[in-house]
Amino acid sequence: MIIALLNQKGGVGKTTLALHIAGELAGRGNRVTLVDADPQGSSLDWSQQRAREGLPRLFGTIGLARDTLHREAPELARDADHIVIDGPPRVAGLMRSALLAADLVLIPVQPSPLDGWASAEMLALLAEGRIYRPQLTARFALNRCGARTIIAHETAETLADHDPPMLATAIGQRVVFADAAQAGRLASEIDRQSPAAREIAALTAEIEGLGIGRAAR
Repeated sequence: MIIALLNQKGGVGKTTLALHIAGELAGRGNRVTLVDADPQGSSLDWSQQRAREGLPRLFGTIGLARDTLHREAPELARDADHIVIDGPPRVAGLMRSALLAADLVLIPVQPSPLDGWASAEMLALLAEGRIYRPQLTARFALNRCGARTIIAHETAETLADHDPPMLATAIGQRVVFADAAQAGRLASEIDRQSPAAREIAALTAEIEGLGIGRAAR
């Protein structure tokens, strides 16, 4: 499966989710490659920090911030069970290419009135992608949620009947994610029993439960 995390709005936690989903899939015995398609290269920075710390590699990480990704991803997928794409913000050509490469598009949103809806441009890109890839699946993923906040509940209700629909698992706003990023680690490596680690495990299980196979290309 090729999973692309996309949202034109920056700061919604695409890189954090991409790294943690890739790590969780790898921890379940899958061969995983993370493609950093963001020119800022945050996933590559994380991987390099991990190497400096002498930590074992959990999954492959490559930089591929160019608009030929949809043509190159199938070749990458030959040697992996899953590809996770950390997508770019506000770069239409790169985002379109990442979207066309994907079997599943995850759109991270934060619990706020402005994040409750994907931008019209993002939904237009998704509609365009489905012309060429009718089987393309998309889901919202509620991220950086404060516990028991009214606004998170309202955002979840807003997206519950939306197209694309929202995944049931929400990811909390947790300090351990920032600590893990700085150390080149995953939340589960810091504390496997932490709420953050449990949420990522549940989100990944939900993604696997969608039953999306390798799409014919």
